[in-house]
Amino acid sequence: MARNLTVLEVLLITFFLIVLAIDIFLLILVFDKTSGDAPQCPEIPESERIDCVAGQVVTEEVCRLQYKCCWNTVPNINVPWCFFSRNWGYEVSGGLKNISTGFTAELKRLETPSLFGDDIKEALLTAEYQTSNRFRFKITDRHNTRYEVPHENINLFNGNAKTSDLSYHIKVTNKPFSIKIIRSSNNRVVLDTSIGPLQFAEQYLQLSLRLPSANVYGLGEHVHQQYRHDMNWKTWPIFTRDATPTQGPINLYGAHTFFLCLEDTSGASFGVFLMNSNAMEVTLQPAPAITYRTIGGILDFYVFLGNTPEQVVQEYLKLVGRPFLPSYWNLGFQLSRRDYGGINGLEEVVNRTLKAEIPYDVQYSDIDFMDGKKDFTFESSSLPDFAKKLHEQHGLKYIIIMHTGILRNSSYQPYVNGNKQRVWILGDNGFVLGQGYPGQTVFPDYTNPDCTEWWTKEFQAFHTNMSFDGVWIEMDEVSSFPQDSDHGCAKNRLNFPPFTPRILDRVLFSRTLCMDAEFSGGFHYDVHSLYGYLMARATDSAMKKIFPTKRNFILSRSTFAGSGKFAAHWLGDNAATWDDLRWSIPSILEFNLFGIPMVGANICGYTKNVTEELCKRWMQLGAFYPLSRNHNGPGFRDQDPAAFGEDSQLVNSSKYYLNLRYFLLPYLYTLFYRAHTRGETVARPLVHEFYQDPATWDVHEQFLWGPGLLITPVLYEGVDRVKAYIPDAIWYDFETRAAIQWKKQLVEILMPCDRIGVYFRGGYIFPTQKPNTTTETSRKNSLGLTIALDHKREAKGELYWDDGVSADAVTKKEYILYDFSVASNHLQANIITNNYTDSDSLIFTDIIIMGMDKQPTNFIASVENIPTSILSVQYNASMKAVEICNLTNLALGKNFSIKWDLPVSDLEKFNCYPENSTASEETCRQRGCLWEHTTAPGVPTCFYDTIPKYSASNIQYLPTGITTDLTHLTAPKSERAASPPQPPSTAKAAASDPLSVEVSSLRLRVIYHTENMLQFKIYDPTNKRYEVPVPLNTPPSPVGSPENRLYDVKIQTNPFGIQIRRKSSNTVIWDSQLPGFTFNDRFLSISTRLPSQYIYGFGESEHTSFRRNISWNTWGMFARDEPPGYKKNSYGVHPYYMGLEEDGSAHGVLLLNSNAMDVTFQPTPALTYRTTGGILDFYMVLGPTPELVAQQYTELIGRPAMVPYWALGFQLSRYGYQNDNEISDLYDKMMAAQIPYDVQHVDIDYMDRKLDFTLSTHFQNLGPLIEKMKKNGMRFILILDPAISGNETQYLPFTRGQENDVFIKWPNTSDIVWGKVWPDLPNVNVDGSLDHETQVKRFRAHVAFPDFLRNSTAAWWKKEIKELYVNPREPAKSLKFDGLWIDMNEPSNFVDGSVRGCHDETLNNPPYMPHLESRAKGLSSKTLCMESEQILADGSRVRHYDVHNLYGWSQTRPTYEAVQEVTGQRGVIITRSTFPSSGRWGGHWLGDNTASWDQLKKSIIGMMEFSLFGISYTGADICGFFGDAEFEMCARWMQLGAFYPFSRNHNSIGTRRQDPVAWNSTFEMYSRNVLRTRYTLLPYLYTLMHKAHAEGSTVVRPLLHEFSNDNTTWDIDHQFMLGPAILISPVIDSGIFEVLAYFPRARWYDYSTESGNMSTGEWRCLEAPLHHINLHIRGGYIVPWQEPAMNTNSSRQKFMGLTVALDDNGEAKGQMFWDDGQSIDTYENGNYFLANFTAAQNILHIQTIHNKYLSDSNPLKVGYIKIWGINSTYVSQVTVTYDNKQFMEKNFWSDPDKQTLTIQLTDKIISLQNLTEVTWIYGVPIVSTTLMTTTSLHPSTFTTEATTSETITTSSTTTSIITASTINTTSASTESTSMDSVTTNTLNITTVGNTKTTTSITAVSTITNATSVQTTTQVISTLPPVGTPGITTTDNVSLTALTGFITTTYPPDTPTHALNSTSMSTESTTNANITNMVTGVITMYTSTTTTRTTNTTNRTTMDASATASTLTANTTSTAVVP
Repeated sequence: MARNLTVLEVLLITFFLIVLAIDIFLLILVFDKTSGDAPQCPEIPESERIDCVAGQVVTEEVCRLQYKCCWNTVPNINVPWCFFSRNWGYEVSGGLKNISTGFTAELKRLETPSLFGDDIKEALLTAEYQTSNRFRFKITDRHNTRYEVPHENINLFNGNAKTSDLSYHIKVTNKPFSIKIIRSSNNRVVLDTSIGPLQFAEQYLQLSLRLPSANVYGLGEHVHQQYRHDMNWKTWPIFTRDATPTQGPINLYGAHTFFLCLEDTSGASFGVFLMNSNAMEVTLQPAPAITYRTIGGILDFYVFLGNTPEQVVQEYLKLVGRPFLPSYWNLGFQLSRRDYGGINGLEEVVNRTLKAEIPYDVQYSDIDFMDGKKDFTFESSSLPDFAKKLHEQHGLKYIIIMHTGILRNSSYQPYVNGNKQRVWILGDNGFVLGQGYPGQTVFPDYTNPDCTEWWTKEFQAFHTNMSFDGVWIEMDEVSSFPQDSDHGCAKNRLNFPPFTPRILDRVLFSRTLCMDAEFSGGFHYDVHSLYGYLMARATDSAMKKIFPTKRNFILSRSTFAGSGKFAAHWLGDNAATWDDLRWSIPSILEFNLFGIPMVGANICGYTKNVTEELCKRWMQLGAFYPLSRNHNGPGFRDQDPAAFGEDSQLVNSSKYYLNLRYFLLPYLYTLFYRAHTRGETVARPLVHEFYQDPATWDVHEQFLWGPGLLITPVLYEGVDRVKAYIPDAIWYDFETRAAIQWKKQLVEILMPCDRIGVYFRGGYIFPTQKPNTTTETSRKNSLGLTIALDHKREAKGELYWDDGVSADAVTKKEYILYDFSVASNHLQANIITNNYTDSDSLIFTDIIIMGMDKQPTNFIASVENIPTSILSVQYNASMKAVEICNLTNLALGKNFSIKWDLPVSDLEKFNCYPENSTASEETCRQRGCLWEHTTAPGVPTCFYDTIPKYSASNIQYLPTGITTDLTHLTAPKSERAASPPQPPSTAKAAASDPLSVEVSSLRLRVIYHTENMLQFKIYDPTNKRYEVPVPLNTPPSPVGSPENRLYDVKIQTNPFGIQIRRKSSNTVIWDSQLPGFTFNDRFLSISTRLPSQYIYGFGESEHTSFRRNISWNTWGMFARDEPPGYKKNSYGVHPYYMGLEEDGSAHGVLLLNSNAMDVTFQPTPALTYRTTGGILDFYMVLGPTPELVAQQYTELIGRPAMVPYWALGFQLSRYGYQNDNEISDLYDKMMAAQIPYDVQHVDIDYMDRKLDFTLSTHFQNLGPLIEKMKKNGMRFILILDPAISGNETQYLPFTRGQENDVFIKWPNTSDIVWGKVWPDLPNVNVDGSLDHETQVKRFRAHVAFPDFLRNSTAAWWKKEIKELYVNPREPAKSLKFDGLWIDMNEPSNFVDGSVRGCHDETLNNPPYMPHLESRAKGLSSKTLCMESEQILADGSRVRHYDVHNLYGWSQTRPTYEAVQEVTGQRGVIITRSTFPSSGRWGGHWLGDNTASWDQLKKSIIGMMEFSLFGISYTGADICGFFGDAEFEMCARWMQLGAFYPFSRNHNSIGTRRQDPVAWNSTFEMYSRNVLRTRYTLLPYLYTLMHKAHAEGSTVVRPLLHEFSNDNTTWDIDHQFMLGPAILISPVIDSGIFEVLAYFPRARWYDYSTESGNMSTGEWRCLEAPLHHINLHIRGGYIVPWQEPAMNTNSSRQKFMGLTVALDDNGEAKGQMFWDDGQSIDTYENGNYFLANFTAAQNILHIQTIHNKYLSDSNPLKVGYIKIWGINSTYVSQVTVTYDNKQFMEKNFWSDPDKQTLTIQLTDKIISLQNLTEVTWIYGVPIVSTTLMTTTSLHPSTFTTEATTSETITTSSTTTSIITASTINTTSASTESTSMDSVTTNTLNITTVGNTKTTTSITAVSTITNATSVQTTTQVISTLPPVGTPGITTTDNVSLTALTGFITTTYPPDTPTHALNSTSMSTESTTNANITNMVTGVITMYTSTTTTRTTNTTNRTTMDASATASTLTANTTSTAVVP
């Protein structure tokens, strides 16, 4: 049951409901009132949030409802969650009002909640355009006066800067109010207050500034651990405070609201200064933005704009006051500590410092000198005498300390005097009392003028009692020790304001006075942070009274803006820690920003005991503090340097660096003069000088003295290596005087415990003085100059010099001011001001010049224009430094100069005007180059100075390579071009020099691809330039280990250069630190020194020697249809060379650049590349042998293609075959002459009107002829040209080409670039009698050029080739070729550029035209316009200008692929135009040579060069293309050409036929013989081609490749080798029948005689009759061979043989590769046979390495094994291991005289893959009882022997010999041709049962006049010469002795020259193995019994293969015991 409510309950319920209703009503009112002013909270980025509650913690409800701010939580607790909306702040009321100095605006507060109460409703903005670079805006209370800082420098501004001169303009936004300051030059907003609202309350003022960058410096005083501010939500309080410096946001002694912001790399900067002395905080946030929050005064901002950070500082100091000029002694080292332990301890420190001879100028006394720690007292009565002694005996200065607190003691006179003048700070109850060192203290009020007067009098009185030189003021924050808890401050809004910044302890009066204390100038609340400033100002006034004519010295702990006018500053009571050591640098840099450059930390720390290591490192660093003072606190160990021991490392290190400081004091003093007069910094951050480099923006562990001296200290414990940033300049090591190699990069520098880094900056002159232990004595020593030259060999500097102490020296101009400069090899010392005479008559006695890159001469000093020679000059070439000593006449106060010469030797002159060798001196100097007339051939008269164009910086040495930035330097005026000023026209001409506009920024990248291959590439990193689209085989990432690399790379910086050194020998193989490096858009040039003069390569140009002539020769490279001619650029481009070093090591260098270029050699030795575009992309391989270089290079560019076996056969061609019958007839005649022959070429004659892919009616039977000849083993190669006629109506190649868009076009159009080449117009009759140009004009069709770089072109081209092979429309016209010959692919054009000319003059005639054949006509001469456009595979467009040289390269690959696709076989491509890697797909012939003798040698050179270039399949047109060949030359060329890898006889229309059957039978015989030798050696040649394909080895090989340690071979280019084993010594001159040949150290075997001997490296004269070419086999090698036949199809079926040529150790090696000779990729697919051969210790090993080809059903039959160089005894036994079974081989014979063993296996089936070993044993000769048939075992170079099915016979002749016995004669009967006069008779002798004793075979040869028909008779006998001692014979002539008789008729129809007779039975001589026979040679062996009673001589016999028929000797023998 419910009870009734009581009255009280009813009343309570009623009251509750009423209150609830009121609350709801009030809430409704609140929401209704504010609904229209809801916070505008758009998506404000986190970085731009401005804290609404100033760091306080509030809830979302309070934020949103109470403050009307935005709320959004984020994970980062530093980001404000409660932040201002966009509708806070003020609005402009009434608009802007212009005034004379700027404008004003009334500001009205927007309706928003109050944060801290007492908001100013109406404010006033006053803006002043104070100067062109300074803008002030001040926000005050419109109606009430507020406290403003009473700064004496900030007077009422009455100026009026012209708005037209302003570097800024202003934009004001009305609502909410904001102001933007915009830099006029680039419209960049440098400051924008719209990021946050203006807050202006009685005790809370806030303004936020958006900044253009996060590069913010300044604000203090704090411990900033880095110089550049961390903008990640950091808040720093500013309120002066006596606090220990430590990390974190702690407010310290000074108050500095100034910050500097660097905008970007342009250097544009600005500074902001808030003139406000109240407690405040500053928040930095990543917007970037900065927010000031202060608790009083006004917002009085100054904004300073500058073009550099240093300019901003100068602008700031114009406002607040520039720093004082210190006395000279202020710059000396200073010692101090608190509590020396009395006067005795103080004296002990002074004495031990002096004894240690440590430079030292100032001694301090801390409060322990005072009586009871009271100011103006001293404890010891002897202290004045001590001070006097310091001054008079030691030349030292004495500084005393003073504190702010004055003891409250009525007996203490200073207190009494102050009381009288009422100078103390007041409180509620009288003078404010605090606690200080002496006890309870009062504090002077320095805002009171009477206080300054009192302070001055006290100092004056004290100075009369004790002499001192400066004052150290401390505790001036103002500091008061903590009081008892019951003595606090009143609870009011001053002591406890509504907002307290985040200061230490968060209490304003902590360790200071109450904020409501009263000063004459206002409340302590407002002026607290000014106390130190005011005290220093008062002290300065006092010192001026005491030292009226001298500068004073004041050291103050507390500072404010402008304190630097009066005082220096130390960084407070730091600790002896490594952190404090590091933190000192950012603080010192900040105080230089603040205008207080005389600053330093307590060296070695104030608190804690310092370690020796730390103190040593701190002394090293402290030697470069502007204020260098060692000071520590009570109770800690002594840390003055001498305290560590007189000989301690610390003392020695301290002395070293203090001496260096004193040495540099004239420079430091001059820096302070500039700070005093211009506002510059002294200790300077790197960013001030190198703002262009973002890496300097953060550097805070290094600093500069002024602009020129870089100090890099050691700041970490236990380290001797420092990571230091080296800015972008030349820097010289103080220790070595050499330029360091780093620039613009972070490096690790070794710094032992006694050293730090001190570096002079190039471009600056440092005045110096010989140091002494005090500045007073130092100033009496001689002066000097240390000159650090910059890249231009220039420098500048200043010296300010006065008496070092006078107060008014600057204002009265009582000083000397020198301006020093070096330019044009001339040091000038010009006096700007000279109003001081030094009493010590100082002389500049020593001058050091660093960076003198060349040795100077002829130094002349001039004093007041009186010259004198200087003799005492030393030049250090390695350091590039000059030292001039003992000068006596360069007196201080006089103008003087020194000049010198820099002579340049001819070898060091690099052409500066390569485009015009006749450039005048004027044009040369306009380019900034040097000029010197010379008559020396080739030496340039206009040459580069060594002043570099680019500087290298940011060199990053990485494990995988190096990266470096290259920056273009201002083009210098030449030092040697000391000419009058240029007239305007001249200057304009220089500016318009097309080669002078260079790329400003480059990047160098070095990649260590492998241990033996690296790449270095210079390119533009900001603008993509054309790069060669040729793929190279580089690993995706570098491989190999650093320790195994063959090379070291070093980037040189002064000047820039790349140096590559071979580790093993320390040989520098590349050094581009040479003048002239240029990187223009269309002109790139780089030079390098070469390690020797032995350079090979660069092509394609005709060279007269294999080694390049480096005597000032230039070769151009640009693909051109140009027959070989001296220095003419021909078909291909190969910017590659191989260089030899002095020890025979080799390296190769490729410049992967496809633009037109040239290379210049000079005898320095040096090489200069000049190219017209692209980039510089170099690849280097390091071998170290020449052959390894070739292998490494082809590994990079791609291995040569493996040619089919048939391609090694002899080939015939001719331009001018009339029809297919002519080819058929030629073939028949070659067959009839039995001349080996494999390939027939057909030139453009077969085409219809010379149109590709057509067939002329004259060659309508060519298809069937090809089929017929191929059935007989022949092969066919057809020619194709790239140009496609466009004047046809039914010409499918063109039609389909258009459809597939394959042709080269004009840029940005679809128009084809038309040219003219071979194709004729349709329906015209060509008049061949007209000149070429007329024929082109009248009869040639317009042709289009396929763009083979396009993907679509390759497909089109392959289709056309396929239809040439199998014609789908007219099968009868199918031409089943085996290979293609691509010509005219440079591309060649018979009109220059196009039929309508070219349009882009700068491309067709670039600013630099290389030394090309077309130099006068332009690049488009005989080719396409350079602006023609081509398309790369990736679709990017390129100019023909860039890719011209790639045309042949781009055509070769699709052609090769097409041949393989249509034939299904390997095929071969012969291309005329090549580029690196062309060898992967094609061979090359050496172009349209001439039928002249010089071409023989040049062909050898060309082949050897193309071996270097990685194109193994090469050869020249045998007998020449142009001109009529003559008999002797063509015969010699056939001999030489037989050993070309590509052996083709080819000539042009209109010349005589020169094929082998075009002459006579003699020529046929010569050709037949030498080609049979070639075919015999084809297995060896094919193996070489395989090794080239698989390993990159060379085929045609210079001797130096095998004998690089024999420098004689380095110049040999008339001989060559095939692989490592065969030496070819051809005749290459007319009328010569002997050859001077060089034989390197080896055993060499004459191929024709099989005899050999050892050469130690010697020249030999070889007989060389017309039919003979000298071949030699190198001992130590095994050569596979095969019986020859008419073509390779037949020869491959023959027996093969091995010739084992043993070396002197009886060893040899070899290899054989075999496959089917035609299938594609047999090696890659494993379908081949490969065996290694080794011979040693009388055993021949055959080791099968791989076999997936040979088998019993597919054997390679071994028929012969010949072993040369065996012992001089008979071989008695031969054992063969075959198919794992051994058997004795009886069919062999040995010749101990010739040292040969021949094993014949033709009676067996011995397949090579199963043959594993052959052994021979020496012993008793075996007389064979078997019938042995001897065939030609090793056909000689002139054999006429036929194969079994191809017998050659000659006419019958019978010759009788009268003997005592019956002689059986056999005549060989042959047919003779009408031209043949050669007859051969053979006498066969059979001897049975002969036991006659003989010694050897004797041969006698007689020769008659070779100019007429003659008979050569050889009698071959086994008899010794008559009368041989020890030989007994039964008969004089014996049947068994006579073995052979030959008669040969000689010579051919055409006359030749007389031949010398040669005895063939000579005794052994060194030349026995190379004596050659006139005619054929017979080798006849009989098994006879030999008894030796004496040593027999070696004999030389002739090869049996010389006979025209087979010689058979049937012999039955029995063994006979000797």
